[in-house]
Amino acid sequence: MSFLCLEGRRFLVFGVANRKSVGWAIGQGLEREGASVLYSVRSEKRRESVSRLLGDRPCFVCDVEEEGAVDRLCSEVAVEGALDGIVHSIAFADYSEGFRPFHETRRGQFLQATQISAFSLSEIANAFRKHLKEDASVVSIGISTTELTAENYGYMGPVKAALEAVSRNLAKSFSEFSEIRFNTVNSGPLKTSASAGIPGYLENYLYAEKMTLRKRAISTKEVANTAVFLLSPASSGINGQGIVVNAGMDSNYFDRELVQRTMRNDSV
Repeated sequence: MSFLCLEGRRFLVFGVANRKSVGWAIGQGLEREGASVLYSVRSEKRRESVSRLLGDRPCFVCDVEEEGAVDRLCSEVAVEGALDGIVHSIAFADYSEGFRPFHETRRGQFLQATQISAFSLSEIANAFRKHLKEDASVVSIGISTTELTAENYGYMGPVKAALEAVSRNLAKSFSEFSEIRFNTVNSGPLKTSASAGIPGYLENYLYAEKMTLRKRAISTKEVANTAVFLLSPASSGINGQGIVVNAGMDSNYFDRELVQRTMRNDSV
């Protein structure tokens, strides 16, 4: 038996869009350890687009923005048996109008993003609580810091902060009747299809790479490996936490190379 002890366990992964998705990388990591994985996607169209990727793996449709959708999914998944864990890798922001300063955020955009990206975790946890095993683990994908103010990320910074808060509060709430754990993997910038829709993301990604201690960006697999660990019994002592995976980016603000480049540009 491996250190992670995942063989024979069953997990539900939300948020696979394509093979670059964090959710897909997590699912692959779980399967390599002998676990079985069920998937949930947001629409029938998405299920069709990922059918070749998923093959004969169970795949369900659930648009978490739609009221009652999570409960319907729960009744469908329950037939498959109890779950050892859930992966929440869902986020959405409407950037169709391009970049806007934060103070110009529209009410509808903010509420929609909060429902899909943060509150859905609470709805999922509540719907599935009777179908989660006593020692199950629920993992969400956050960002490496919610304290910095990335202009091009707009209102998603506060929304991701809400996701972390929801996860911590669920850890406390569920502790009243179970040992089910809730944690977030707080990732540095990644190359995913979803991130490509963020205005100016490429420049920020390349800058973040220079900020890492190793001068090499975080890979999706590295984030997925951390999530797999948190889903396993090997991490049983970790609950209500946000695990940062960013290669030291947040401790390297005064990197010599970046400081010298900035000063040279300012002196031109």
